[in-house]
This record gives sequence, C-alpha cells and structure tokens, in this order.
Amino acid sequence: MELTSLTVLVDILDAGNLSQAARNLKMTRANVSYHLNQLEKSVGVQLVRRTTRRVEPTEVGLRLYAHGRAIQNEMLAARETITTLGQGLQGRVGLSVPSGYGQMVMSDWLIDFKHLYPGIVLDVRFENRVDDLIRDEVDIAIRVMPEPPPTLVARDMGAVRYTACASRGYAQAHGLPTALEALRTAPVITSGVVGKQLRLRGYRGGERHEVMLEPTLISEHFPFLRQGILAGLGVGLVPDYVVQDAVASGEVLTTLDDWRLSIFGTQMFMLYMPDRHQTRAVRTCIEYLLGRALPGAELPATHPPASALPAP
Repeated sequence: MELTSLTVLVDILDAGNLSQAARNLKMTRANVSYHLNQLEKSVGVQLVRRTTRRVEPTEVGLRLYAHGRAIQNEMLAARETITTLGQGLQGRVGLSVPSGYGQMVMSDWLIDFKHLYPGIVLDVRFENRVDDLIRDEVDIAIRVMPEPPPTLVARDMGAVRYTACASRGYAQAHGLPTALEALRTAPVITSGVVGKQLRLRGYRGGERHEVMLEPTLISEHFPFLRQGILAGLGVGLVPDYVVQDAVASGEVLTTLDDWRLSIFGTQMFMLYMPDRHQTRAVRTCIEYLLGRALPGAELPATHPPASALPAP
C-alpha cells in the first residue's frame, strides 16, 4: 500500500469528488484517479462509490480514511514543529464569520488578536452560508443556528437575543406593536433567506407562537438594517448587538421585551472539523475567540460530533 495513495484517498473524500481533490492537490484528475485505482487494487476492495457529483466511502474506505487522516495529521504536526522551531507563533487561520456579528462584534476581537499575534495570517470571510461550512480554506466557522451539524465539533459561544425595536420617531408616529401577531402586518426590517418566507418564533413561559413575516426591508448586511431602523422605516427584528448603543441612548425603543424571539436560532456556535489537524495558530485563535465570547467561563466542547469514524 502506497502512503501517497492513502493520503490522496483522504483528500478525495474531504473534497467530495475527484475533480476538486485534483484542484486542491494541484494534480491532474487522471493522476488522482490513478492513485485511487492503485490503492483499491492493493487492498482488493472498492473504497469509494462514485456518483455523478460526489464520491462516498465504503465501509473499508472509511476505515482507511481514518488511518490516512491520522497519518496526515502527524505529518502536518511534524512539519509545523520543524518550520516554527525557534520562531514566534506563525501560521494561517481561515475564518468564516456571520456578516453582521462578524463586522459589528468580532472585528474588534480580530484586530486585537492580530496585535497579540502579528505572525499569524488571518483570512476572514464575512458570509452567512450554512452549506459546506468547513471547506479546505476555512478552519473555523462561526454561525447562529438552532442546532449545530452533527458531523462537526461545536463550541457554544453564547445566546443570541433578538429584539423588536423602532426609532423614537417611528414609535411616536405609529406606535409600537404590543402583540406578536401585530408583526404580521407591520413594516418589518430584518435579515432573510432568498426564496424562503420568514417565520418569527416567540417564547414566553410555556407559550410558543409563530408568526409569518412580510418584511418591508430585507438584507444580510446588518449595518444597513440598523440605518433603516434609525431612519424610522419600520420595526426592526435584529440581534440586540445591532442597536444596543442606540437603545442605551434612547434613540431606539424596544417592545415585546417579555418574549424570547428567534428567526434563525438563538445560539452562536463555533464549528470546526473533528479530525482535521489544527495548527498552533488555529488552536490559539479558537481559545482566544471563545475567551472573548464567554469571558471567565469554562470552555468545554459542548457539542462533540454525534457520528464518529468507526474504530479501525
């Protein structure tokens, strides 16, 4: 069994198909296919099932993947030890952060992190996509969601609290909604998902209500939503950090404060792959961000992956 072919199998399964694996490895697709065929010949069984879009591991393929991943991780760890010997903390960290929370809260954290660790390269993407969260170039993803994906390690970063609010001028001219149902016809300002109708969920004591929304202003860019709220265009349904300072100054008023509101979920999670080698730079960034999100708290991995690879 060729070690190169075994590690190519890992890259194929990580990429999901031979073409993407070839691009990641900077090899031709024919060369990647050759290594896979050679490995299957050497073990005498099929290791992947090919479909038109993806490859899926067989049971034996999954077991070999576990061995190959462990070997890759050890090789990467050894390489890092050699290249960073006698040097300060270095490396690259790929981050995918929500557009609103990332810009309005995390950006200051990341600037502070760079001051502390100037040798670490931060590659930060501001995006809200929920599919394929952890790609080859992304080591850590931060997302708001009801439940994290079961195949990823999820670290709890605390609750996300939505608030119903409006500018003082809007409230004086139109009043503020005092019941969840009133939001159904109110000019709502909030974020949305293309092609999906928005549902607001409200919880109070043992009550649970759901309201379909017809927003008047929709955007994934939370600073723009904040501008719309301050301009008196309607009732904002946004995370509290978007208008926290304006509420404190009295420029924005809140309503329905006895309800716990949710549109996309009420928890923030840090997500990363359970079996991918983490450099010292990545580990340092993980603990730093958790420390900023939950200062003074114990930081266990609260949501380990529900499905682990089978034991070899």
